Amino acid sequence: MKTLLRNSLGALLFVAATAMTATPIAAQEAPRVHYQEIPEGAYSVVAQVRAKPGKEDALRAATLPLIDLVRGDPKNLVYFLQEDRAKPGHFIFYEIFASQADFDAHNAMPYVKDWFTKLPELADGGVEVMRMAVLGKPKK
Repeated sequence: MKTLLRNSLGALLFVAATAMTATPIAAQEAPRVHYQEIPEGAYSVVAQVRAKPGKEDALRAATLPLIDLVRGDPKNLVYFLQEDRAKPGHFIFYEIFASQADFDAHNAMPYVKDWFTKLPELADGGVEVMRMAVLGKPKK
């Protein structure tokens, strides 16, 4: 019994050590934000949308695909989609583009237009948007 337990423990420790030294595939593929690449005055948007009662899951399902689509846009510098833990269905978007023209081009993309067409059914009051400028000279 002691030998079986010792062998099982040894195998478990080997698996744990191997897992800790292996680099996760997702980490290798994840894009990195380099603050020094974001120009001062970059066009930033903080927006929020709230689901209508009972439409939280539907709005989430319509919104989640935006993450990969927006991050895949070469003109997008930063994109975060967040959901309020205390109020499911309340989403906050944080986006940075180098210029307003880049942001306007983003809003003209078919997938963005398609998302906006779904909002009257899913969202309570549409999207509230704050248009911001990134401050602070990037450090090199």
